[in-house]
Amino acid sequence: MSYYSYLRVFVLLAASVLLASQPAWATKRVALVVGNSNYQNAPLLPNPANDAAAIAATLKGAGFDVVESKLNLASTDMRRVLRDFADQARDSDIAVVYYAGHGIEIDGTNYLIPTDARLERDTDIYDEAFSLDRVLLAIEPARQLRVVIVDACRNNPFADTMKRTVASRAISRGLARVEPTVSNTLIAFAAKAGLTALDGNSTNSPYATALVKYIAKPGLDLRRAFGFVRDDVLQATGNRQEPYVYGSLGGDDVALVPKASEPAPAPANASAEIRRDYELALQLGNKAAMSAFLVQHPDGYYANLAKLQLNQIDAEDARVAATRKAQEAEQQQARLVSEGAQRAEQEKAAAAVKAAEDARIAAERTKLAAQEQATEAERKRTAVQSSTVAMLSGSGPVADSAKPDAPAVAAPVQNNEGTKVAALPPEAPQGDLAKSVQSELSRVGCFTGAIDGDWNAASRRSLTLFNRHAGTKFDTKLASLDVLDAIKLKPSRVCPLICEHGYRPNGEQCSKITCAEGSFLNDDNECEKRRAKKPVAKRNIEERPSRTVDRPIRERPEPRVDAPRRQATAKPSGGSGQIMCDAYLCRPVRRGCHLDYRGGGGPGGGTGNVEVCD
Repeated sequence: MSYYSYLRVFVLLAASVLLASQPAWATKRVALVVGNSNYQNAPLLPNPANDAAAIAATLKGAGFDVVESKLNLASTDMRRVLRDFADQARDSDIAVVYYAGHGIEIDGTNYLIPTDARLERDTDIYDEAFSLDRVLLAIEPARQLRVVIVDACRNNPFADTMKRTVASRAISRGLARVEPTVSNTLIAFAAKAGLTALDGNSTNSPYATALVKYIAKPGLDLRRAFGFVRDDVLQATGNRQEPYVYGSLGGDDVALVPKASEPAPAPANASAEIRRDYELALQLGNKAAMSAFLVQHPDGYYANLAKLQLNQIDAEDARVAATRKAQEAEQQQARLVSEGAQRAEQEKAAAAVKAAEDARIAAERTKLAAQEQATEAERKRTAVQSSTVAMLSGSGPVADSAKPDAPAVAAPVQNNEGTKVAALPPEAPQGDLAKSVQSELSRVGCFTGAIDGDWNAASRRSLTLFNRHAGTKFDTKLASLDVLDAIKLKPSRVCPLICEHGYRPNGEQCSKITCAEGSFLNDDNECEKRRAKKPVAKRNIEERPSRTVDRPIRERPEPRVDAPRRQATAKPSGGSGQIMCDAYLCRPVRRGCHLDYRGGGGPGGGTGNVEVCD
C-alpha cells in the first residue's frame, strides 16, 4: 500500500471519530417572531410587541440557531421577511413562526394583516394581507418539524368597517379552522376557531405568558406543552378563551429544547449571549420576561441580577395593591360617616384605615429598598463592563494615575466569568466604545454632535433622549456595551427629527418653510395670513401747531382818532335829543347841553365833538 493510501485511510478514520463524538442533538433550529402593534389605520394594539419580544428572548435562551425578531412590519417589509426566512428554513430541521397582531378570516381563509393595511373593501385582503398558507409555504422546506403559532385571534376592527363587494362573502370573528397538508406540522391558535382572544391586563397576553412558561421547557413534548398552555389560559381567562392546536405528529416525543442530560452545542460566546438575553429582558421590564430569562439561565451572575429585578417588580406590585386597599378603606370610612353609622362600626373602619396605611407605608419602603438594590447592582455591572472595554482598547488609569488630580483606581473585581478586571471609576476614558455609541446614537437620530469619543454633556443628553423614546433605563454617565447593543437593535430612527424655526421635518431632513404671498411665518412655525391695517390719521405738528405754542398777547386797541362818527339810529327820550359819541361809546347829551365840534380836546386825544352846557 502506498503512502497516499495510508494517508487516505487515516483521514477517513479521523473523520469517523469526529462524527461519532458529535452531540446527539445536532438539529438546526430557526425561528421568525413578528409583533405588529402600531397599526396606521386601526387602534393601537398594546401587547403584540411585548409578546413578540418575550417569545424571542425565550427561543434565543433555548439555543435556537437563528431567531429573527421583527416589529411593526408593513406590507413590503413583511413580504421581504417571509422570503428571507424561507431561505433560513430551507437549511433547517425545525422551523418556528410566531405572529402577534391582527388577523382576519374571509371565506374560510386566514390572513395576517400588516401595519399599513387599509382594507376598505373585502377584496383588498388579497392585495394588502398575507394568507396563512403563505407562511406555511415559507417553512415547508424544514426537514423535521414545522410550527406556526398565531396569536391574532383578537377582535378585528377591519371586519366591521370594510365594504362587502359580494353579499355572500363570509367574514367571521376570530380565525377559521385549518388542517395542514404537510406532515409533522402544527398550527397553534390563541383561541378556538371562530372565537376571539383576550389581551389581558398586564404587559403580556395570557396566551403569550403561558407560551413563555412552557414552550421551551427542556425535554417537554410539544403537544404536552400546548396542553399546559391551554390549561393556564383557561384558568387565567375564566374559561372564556381556549387555545387550540391543529395538525398531528408521530408517536415519538418532539421537544423544541432537548433534555438537560443530552449535550447541546455551546454558543460561541456563552456570557455574551446570556448578557444579551438579560439586556432584552431588562428592556421589557416585566415579570414574564425576567421569569423566562431565569428559566433559561437559573444560575450565575446575570441570574442574580434578574432576581433583584423580579424583587423590584414584586415590591412595586405589592405597593400598588397596598395603596388600592388603603384607598378602599378610606372610602369605606367616609361612607360610614356620611350614613351616620354606629360608633363601633366607625371605630372599626378607622382601625382598618390605619392598618391599611401602615401596610402601604411598609410596602413603599420595601419597594424603595428593592429599587436601590437593583439600581446599585446595575451600576456595578455597567462599571465592570466599561472597565473591561477600557482595558481591551488600551486606555485606562495607568497613564493618568501619575497626574496629581487622577482619581484613585478601585481594587480588582471578578466578573461573571471569574476573570479579574480593574473596576474603573465612571469618569475613566472609554475611547472607541464611546465613539461607537455616539455613532449609533447619531444613526437613530438622538445625537447631532461630533463623533469624537468624548462622553461629554451632549452625549449624556443624547442617551437620555434615547432612554425616553426607546423606553430604556440606561445610566447616562457611561457608554457601555449594553447601551451599544441596545441601540444596534433599533433598525431605524428612534428620536424624532427636531428642526429650527423656519424649517419643518421632511423625512430625514429639515425643509425650509415657504409662506405664500400675503402670509408670514408666526412663532408657532406656521404660515399666517396678514391682516389689512386701517389707516391712522397723524397730526402734522409743523402745519397745525399745538395750543401750547406761544402767541402774542392781544392788547386793547388804542382808540382811533379818525374813527367815523356813529350816528344814533333812534332818538332818545328827554334831553336835547342829541347823541354824543367818542371812540368808546355813545350817550345822549344831557339836558341843557349841546354838542360843539372842536379840534383836539377829544377824550381819545384827537378831534371830536364836545358837550357844552349853558
